[in-house]
Amino acid sequence: MNRILDGVRVLDLTRVLAGPWATQNLADFGAEVIKVERPGKGDDTRSWGPPFLKDTQGRDTHDAAYYLACNRGKKSLTLDIARPEGQEVARALAAKSDVLVENFKVGDLARYALDYASLANDNPRLVYCSITGFGQGGPYRDRPGYDFMVQGLGGLMSVTGERDDLPGGGPQKVGVAVADLFTGMYATSAILAALLHRERSGAGQYIDMALLDVQVAMLANLSSAYFASDETPQRMGNAHQAIVPYHVFRAADAFLIVAVGNDTQFAKFCEVIGAPRWSKDPRFATNPERVRNRDLVVGMIAERMLAKTAREWLAALEPSGVPCGPINDLAQVFADPQVVHRRMRVSALHPAAGSVDMVANPIKFSATPIAHDVPPPLLGEHTDEVLRSVLGMQAGAIAALREKGAI
Repeated sequence: MNRILDGVRVLDLTRVLAGPWATQNLADFGAEVIKVERPGKGDDTRSWGPPFLKDTQGRDTHDAAYYLACNRGKKSLTLDIARPEGQEVARALAAKSDVLVENFKVGDLARYALDYASLANDNPRLVYCSITGFGQGGPYRDRPGYDFMVQGLGGLMSVTGERDDLPGGGPQKVGVAVADLFTGMYATSAILAALLHRERSGAGQYIDMALLDVQVAMLANLSSAYFASDETPQRMGNAHQAIVPYHVFRAADAFLIVAVGNDTQFAKFCEVIGAPRWSKDPRFATNPERVRNRDLVVGMIAERMLAKTAREWLAALEPSGVPCGPINDLAQVFADPQVVHRRMRVSALHPAAGSVDMVANPIKFSATPIAHDVPPPLLGEHTDEVLRSVLGMQAGAIAALREKGAI
């Protein structure tokens, strides 16, 4: 079955997470993604373990689980672009590609004539996406950018974590690298839009993506609230800035989430927990009043929730239409019947491990479903194949490149 990006070739000069996340999306959509890696070392994340993928004998392979998360469906080509021969190969591949994605420091690739201005002369249809910490211009353009520091600089940590006046208060980063992941997703959208523009105009273009820009953008309603009030939102732990009750509560045996989104749901919630009068109390009857009396109503609810187990509360709340749920660890997540039904855990055959488990792409296309049958590649697994099939190189020319250390 054809896939949406069949026939699209992507030259992937990225490493770590933001760029590889974008190119993995493109691979999931059917693009041929050629991942260029340093000979002998490869993507930094191959060594970011343990844990490492186990081979069929139970021994660690050379590929960490981190690398496996964002590189499926790609072809690995080892190429030293610091060598003239490697630069020549990279330029030849770019001339035959539809998309190039890179996350080198600003200006680095211009030294090798692999920047957009150089490559667009030979391939004006090229869509070229650069991903950096701070973008191609501005006072921070030359700084290295990492997700953790961008979460802090871009405001996310100012609203993440418990209130300063409560135990455990203080800023917290999010548990996964959300600035990287969101940047990868925005980059995917931008590349697809640029490909659509190319179909209409015949011309490629340059895309400048910055982690900091994305982090600022993804604060969404919090930024809007700041613009409207001129007041900076503060850390509120698991609470919501503008909705109550929207909290984690401790039941008799475990934690659970209650996320009441309107006054009707609050009335139903009060009935289930045995306090129907609360929904008629002027202090709690409407969401604005509940927000104003947040600590009081949350404290009253917390006392009630201790009376039953989390399972008992969920069994009572779910039929009433009150949004609620458990707090699962990953073992529980992948055993959850809804997650199982949605096939969010997939596997593919792997040359070293026999098979490798992966998290599925969450997009469900009706006409062009995503296949997850190509695992993350071994380092240099497709070097000869790519040079032969894309550039038409013969065995002797490939051997010469290998002898010079270019591949």
